[in-house]
Amino acid sequence: MESKIWLSSPHMSGKEQSYINNAFETNWIAPLGPHVSGFESDIQNYLQEYRQVAALSSGTAAIHLSLILLGVTNGDEVICQSKTFSASANPIVYLGATPVFVDSEASTWNMCPEQLENAIKDRLEKGKKPKAIIAVHLYGMPYQVDEIHRIAERYDIPVIEDSAEAFGSHYNNRKCGTFGEFAILSFNGNKIITTSGGGALVTNSLKMKERAIFLATQAREKAVEYLHEAIGYNYRLSNVLAGIGRGQIQVLDDRVKARRRNFETYASELRDIEELTFNTEPDGFYSNRWLTAVLTPSEDVREGIRNALDQQNIESRPLWKPMHQQPVFKDAPNYLNGVSDELFHRGLCLPSGSNLSENELDRVISAIKMYFRV
Repeated sequence: MESKIWLSSPHMSGKEQSYINNAFETNWIAPLGPHVSGFESDIQNYLQEYRQVAALSSGTAAIHLSLILLGVTNGDEVICQSKTFSASANPIVYLGATPVFVDSEASTWNMCPEQLENAIKDRLEKGKKPKAIIAVHLYGMPYQVDEIHRIAERYDIPVIEDSAEAFGSHYNNRKCGTFGEFAILSFNGNKIITTSGGGALVTNSLKMKERAIFLATQAREKAVEYLHEAIGYNYRLSNVLAGIGRGQIQVLDDRVKARRRNFETYASELRDIEELTFNTEPDGFYSNRWLTAVLTPSEDVREGIRNALDQQNIESRPLWKPMHQQPVFKDAPNYLNGVSDELFHRGLCLPSGSNLSENELDRVISAIKMYFRV
């Protein structure tokens, strides 16, 4: 059998090793060190817009801390995009709050502004003003930024911008990760750049960054003894992993170009298969195309393609199963229009790594064409 083609595998640049070696040579193996602050500066310089960055152990940790900093607590409600990975919603429950799920719109597959406003109005009528909105740039495609934030401002609800999949994407020439009251990034092993495991919280407030770092380092007060007046967490990124990130961010734009090239190749080579459609970018939207996703006519066809690829040792997967379909969230309020359910039943993510070779792309395309007997 031919070698495995992964959905989205890590892609090292060769620049990471010097930072790792430096950490070992200087004995900065402890959780913190100069690469952590260096990596934060690298991210800030990339995002611009005068953002402050706290490097953390995961994107999930960044969402959790963002909610804490916004004052979310037991009994509160937080609106969350239903079409996303569970890590967007889980931290809401960590705090004893209730997620309120909002469906997608068909253009970007992200939060529907109409359903968002319906949800807010209904929660207000029930006497529960949501404390925050978690909006996701799914698969790297920006959400409807202007519409979502206009509604959020109208009702004075802060937005947490989940950019875990969208580092390198932008909307109207402004980088994703700079729109929300807080934004989060992920550097998990399958993301467009990786620190093995890691993430970041982004804010426009130095005070909020410092508070996030305080909470992420077990909330230790400035005292000779170990003094704690608040509950803290072990959420800081390590110096060694930050070194990997410093090598990775230098090639971020190259990784975006490679993933966009994958998308363009799939869209071009499969254009004659009428049963398949790809999501296109609206004017002003620029996706990093973290994952290329294709819509099929039905769940049966989706599974047929997935199994055909699997037989060729090629990994693919359905689009995220919406949160309102998840058993763990079965009792959560939801505001639906059927879009995310349809996307889940029909959508398939194709191998999209920036390290895919032409031969590997050809293998994927040939397997799909063979399924349709093209």
